[in-house]
Amino acid sequence: MSPSHSPLEIRPGRHLDWPTLAVAAAIYSGWIVVTARHGSIPTPLLVLSGGWLLAWHGSLQHETIHGHPTGIRLLDGAIGFVPLALWLPYRLYRSSHLAHHASPAITDPHEDPESRYVDRRFGLAWLAARLQSTLPGHLLFGPPIAIARFAAHESRRAVSAPLQVARDWLPHLLAVGLLLLWLDHVGLSITRYVLFFVYPGMALTNLRSYAEHRADLATKGRAATVERGGPLALLFLNNNLHAAHHERPGLPWYRLPSYHREHRARLIGDGAVLYGSYGEIFRRFAVNAHDAVLHPQYRDKSA
Repeated sequence: MSPSHSPLEIRPGRHLDWPTLAVAAAIYSGWIVVTARHGSIPTPLLVLSGGWLLAWHGSLQHETIHGHPTGIRLLDGAIGFVPLALWLPYRLYRSSHLAHHASPAITDPHEDPESRYVDRRFGLAWLAARLQSTLPGHLLFGPPIAIARFAAHESRRAVSAPLQVARDWLPHLLAVGLLLLWLDHVGLSITRYVLFFVYPGMALTNLRSYAEHRADLATKGRAATVERGGPLALLFLNNNLHAAHHERPGLPWYRLPSYHREHRARLIGDGAVLYGSYGEIFRRFAVNAHDAVLHPQYRDKSA
């Protein structure tokens, strides 16, 4: 990571990022139209559009966490807050993601809340990591595992810090209630919404996250780059250029490609993790694991 930029850098100034606002308008208006017209949309197209909108919304939330589109935390949070995925309060996502960027050792399961590595060769965490070690496993099993792990963590936190949990969850639950009222109004059952919107949306997001970090003790966890994102670059708001994002997390999504081109030699040099496309990731990891799930920091201790 470049020493000249804080990992929590927020874009200076308070001017509107119109491309990000346009994405937000497209997501929310698209979600309203698709949910309202779900009965007339063929199931394959409903799964595709629902999954795309939910994954795109996750990318938008990621942008708001990093200070877009206004640079005013309250306004950006209001834009990203809407709980289309139902299960994850925005406040907790924001806290976890900023902790990921601030981690002194990205990918270390004790230092990075977004790590998928483990520190031992047994237990439920080990089994969950093994189930997700290939790309199909991460797409298929990743969503329910993420929700189950999150629910277990929040259950423990509810015992140790009930007031804080209530503060984090009450606004989220109120918003979820309003969203469920809308789904009931348009006749879309919660089961169909989870299966046709939430699950495929999480799976698409997992496609992005699967190979974006690789544990490396020499570099404290190296961020990867997928150079040709194709249509998925728009879905992920250029977060496929993950090394560039980690170096300049306050840079808006539409400026990442030019930043990557300008600094490409450095970003992909010195052993950096580089993929040509998501097609390459599919080919390489359809059967083979992306990496050993036991973090290298703990491999000797667990031998």
